[in-house]
Amino acid sequence: MALPESNIESRTDSSVAAHHRQADRQGAIRLAVITVSDTRTPETDKNGPWLREQIEAGGHHLVDYRIVKDDPARIDEVLKALLSTDAQILLFNGGTGIAPRDNTYDAIAACLEKTMPGFGEIFRMLSYQEIGPAAMLSRAIAGVYRGRVLFSTPGSHAAVKLAWDRLIAPELRHLAWEVQREA
Repeated sequence: MALPESNIESRTDSSVAAHHRQADRQGAIRLAVITVSDTRTPETDKNGPWLREQIEAGGHHLVDYRIVKDDPARIDEVLKALLSTDAQILLFNGGTGIAPRDNTYDAIAACLEKTMPGFGEIFRMLSYQEIGPAAMLSRAIAGVYRGRVLFSTPGSHAAVKLAWDRLIAPELRHLAWEVQREA
């Protein structure tokens, strides 16, 4: 059974709507996009350019874009390097499966200070509606890393599009605001 689309505007008395109103005041959000792949290049990466288009179309800023091998040490290097940027949201795509070479989930999960289990759960539920039981193979994850919100999704373009359109973009300002706000 499909759930109705959320209508934040009609729930003006809710704390979520109040948070959205406050978050909307902060202006453009700064994002970094990291494609994790042993085979993709800037010429063959479909997700990085697509995410750039979505980010810019939403009035936000892409402050960093990289392609990194699916190696825990390389992923850790990128995470540390991103700390020198002003990115508020880090979008990783690729390496979240269960194949022996898929290391992204493990590298990222080890770094997260707070996790957002709901992201992976909802992502897999939505993915199940599109691809069926194979959705259980995804180890999509999200959480907070050193004052930034980090998302890690599968590398298929359909998965990146699903995560962006249905989960990340609608909450982008709210996510950035929540991780930076005072108590």
